[in-house]
Amino acid sequence: MNKVVICGVNTQDLPRLNQDKKTVLLQRIAQGDKEAREEFINGNLRLVLSVIKKFSNRGENPDDLFQIGCVGLMKAIDNFDLSHDVRFSTYAVPMILGEIKRYLRDSGAVKVSRSLKDIAYRALSAKEKLTISLGHEPTPYEIAKEIGVTPKEVSNALDAICDPVSLYEPIYNDGGDVILVMDQLSDTKQREEKWLGGICVSQAMGKLSEKERKILSMRFFEDKTQTEIAEEIHISQAQVSRLEKNALISMRKYIN
Repeated sequence: MNKVVICGVNTQDLPRLNQDKKTVLLQRIAQGDKEAREEFINGNLRLVLSVIKKFSNRGENPDDLFQIGCVGLMKAIDNFDLSHDVRFSTYAVPMILGEIKRYLRDSGAVKVSRSLKDIAYRALSAKEKLTISLGHEPTPYEIAKEIGVTPKEVSNALDAICDPVSLYEPIYNDGGDVILVMDQLSDTKQREEKWLGGICVSQAMGKLSEKERKILSMRFFEDKTQTEIAEEIHISQAQVSRLEKNALISMRKYIN
């Protein structure tokens, strides 16, 4: 992993971009400037290198991981929205990590039994469906009931496809811009609102009606019950439930 040349790229010669330059290039990219996109990619290859170092003890070919990481980088560039108050690196790191982990999982580099994988993927699918139908993230018990296994089997299967890491493990560090694993987790209401509103959920909410947006805001950001919302906006609790469910379904379709 300490190779100087990776995928034909001399890592010692990789360029660095300051924040102002990144902003200018992102603005040009948003206008369809392909040269700016190429320059921005080259200027963030160090970010990909920082991420793939996390997998240095797996015996994987660093060239392969670098290429997969670059795919994640390009996806992050194409989906990044400058209007949100978040650094590009903070947005890109989870996407690069996700792309690499998906590659390792699909290629079988992470050795997990077929039965555990099957339960894990069924559980993840059920979790998405139940989140929409129930209006909240389901418990392991609810997921287990949905797919016909025990809660313990659900927990074991999901744990099997995740790599344990320290919350204080640095994922990326470039010129003082240090990103830890814990920075990618939502542990308070304030951080949840920043991530949900700052990345893509706000875009999805923009597609909803004013009443649907108000209901979701009151439900998930103000922690109000459907009954309390119904009293405040002068409709029935059944109407609140129906509007909330339809809004979540619409958002899920937009995000996917």
